[in-house]
Amino acid sequence: MRAGALRRQLGLLGTVSVSVGVMAPTLAMSATGVEPARLLGRAAPLAYVVAAIGVGLVAYGFTRLAGAFSSAGSVYAFAGRTLGPRAGFVTGWALLGTYLVFPAVSISAIAIFGQAFLKSTGIAPHAPWFPIALAGWAVIGWIASREIRTAARSLLAIEVASMALILVLMAIIVVKLATGGAPHGQALSLDVFALPSGTALSTVALAATFGFLSFAGFEAAGSLGEESDRPTSAIPRSLVAAIAVGAVFYVACEAVQTLGFGLDRAGTKAFAGSQAPLSDLAGTYVGAGLADVLSLAAVVSAVGAGLGCASVAARMLYALGRDRRLPETLAGVSGTGAPAAGLAFVLTLDLLGLIAFAAAGTPAQKVFFYLATIGVLELLVMYAITNVAAVRFLLERGRRREALLPIAGIAVAGYVFYRNVWPVPDPPFNLFPYVVAAWLAIGVAVALSERAAAPRPTPRRWRRA
Repeated sequence: MRAGALRRQLGLLGTVSVSVGVMAPTLAMSATGVEPARLLGRAAPLAYVVAAIGVGLVAYGFTRLAGAFSSAGSVYAFAGRTLGPRAGFVTGWALLGTYLVFPAVSISAIAIFGQAFLKSTGIAPHAPWFPIALAGWAVIGWIASREIRTAARSLLAIEVASMALILVLMAIIVVKLATGGAPHGQALSLDVFALPSGTALSTVALAATFGFLSFAGFEAAGSLGEESDRPTSAIPRSLVAAIAVGAVFYVACEAVQTLGFGLDRAGTKAFAGSQAPLSDLAGTYVGAGLADVLSLAAVVSAVGAGLGCASVAARMLYALGRDRRLPETLAGVSGTGAPAAGLAFVLTLDLLGLIAFAAAGTPAQKVFFYLATIGVLELLVMYAITNVAAVRFLLERGRRREALLPIAGIAVAGYVFYRNVWPVPDPPFNLFPYVVAAWLAIGVAVALSERAAAPRPTPRRWRRA
């Protein structure tokens, strides 16, 4: 391992793969679709329509900044070049906090769906979650240590295969709905896009926050600014493509799931109360075999998400280490061109955390939601600051009307953050905003130090269009 530069190996498809892989639509659809159904009933798909619009507003600022600057540090460079080095460090620190915990979130999802698969197939009905998580951790580490081109191809193959399985199920459901073969007389209807009478807009907004979280990770391609062959062109297009893929997939799948359960009160109640809606629908419309395959697909999707998250974290650590904002040893690069030192750090940190949770007897489901909540709160802070940077970037260029879009993005990120902390959630979730505040306070303290404020040469590292 040596200090050195990352290699430019990725085309547009490679950068899109990383953003889509970190979003993990298969995993997101398996975890977030129930809450919109509980809140909006038959109109659950509208939560994803509204969420896609909100994510688009948040992402606009990212696309403008990514079109001007490229760095492995992503928002660290975006905010650093527009708001100053201290603000850049704090923004990067918030993103780093997210991607230090997100690999463990994905690994815990591997354990959750792995246990479900082993139980439903009878292979190992009582398997503990930690050995499954450890196997997932090892696979992620092995693939992530390869060159980025190999990792990106793996991400693409993983997520395409997983999404294809869900789309096969959706197609089967649609055919049965259209031909009268649904088990309880369910049929196709556009009522899934009509709000039930009396539904408040605040309820729609709350449901949309869950849809919004399904897009978390769209920004991941921003960390590939030094490995894309045409970063200021490919990265913005990758962000847009990832959001578009997610929007179409989420809206379509939520609509078909809603129709599959049924639009009457019994159907919407069944959807809202389902622990695994995709598996339930697979069992009802096809058979238990497909339900098992979907659990396995969720495992594969979680591996892809973990791979993408670990890759982003490693590149953030590489950029901060290279610029001496963190220890320079984190800038070590392997012979394959991977940021090996940063990768080793994040994988070791997450392994230690998972060992601690397992030793404490914490179920994998709780590990998933605990760490996901912390990571998402940090991500929302980063979204807001990055859009502040985008506003300044646009105003400095006289684009006042255009600046209204990232201003709206700030409002969206702020609202989603607010809905995640108020009303005050039950313990221990009520403590997580303080964990995030403590992490950010450390970042601010480091940013105010002489080390973080020292000027750095930027032309080669932070390219500008």
